[in-house]
Amino acid sequence: MKAFPILYWPHSTKGDNNYNLARKVINNTTGVMPDVIVDDIDLAQILADNPDAIVYFPVFCESTGWWGELLGGDAIITDKMIISPECQLMVIKSGENAPKHKNGQNQLLAAEIYPTSGFFKKMNSSVATVADMLATDAGTILALFAGKNQSQFIKILESTGNSYLGCIGQY
Repeated sequence: MKAFPILYWPHSTKGDNNYNLARKVINNTTGVMPDVIVDDIDLAQILADNPDAIVYFPVFCESTGWWGELLGGDAIITDKMIISPECQLMVIKSGENAPKHKNGQNQLLAAEIYPTSGFFKKMNSSVATVADMLATDAGTILALFAGKNQSQFIKILESTGNSYLGCIGQY
């Protein structure tokens, strides 16, 4: 399958070293210079229109909630590429074209949690670590965790009265 790379870049591209480096890394990885999208992105529509596409989605230091639009969709994170200390690229494919889970990979698991000490005591770093958190008006937290064992993660969530939202990929 020929790579069809798309780089989503929500910032100005002029004079941006991370942008230039991201394009170079994608070109070196795929052998093709990526198409670039600078406007708002609809991952579901892009992957529906281009099932063979690989979308490179930048995550910058201090960014939160970038993963929200992946919940409930067919887009799956399949890899992560470090571009610089400030920027990493999430490699996103259609769920149909994404590789299946392999043992030992970090899975990106989303949950809605109540921020109680009981939950954090049970959820130790051997199960999962927090990658991102967003507070809600309802007093809960939408959280993205990185962990290796999805069933153990779900078991701890349910035993503490929290809700599992889904897995958005692995790397």
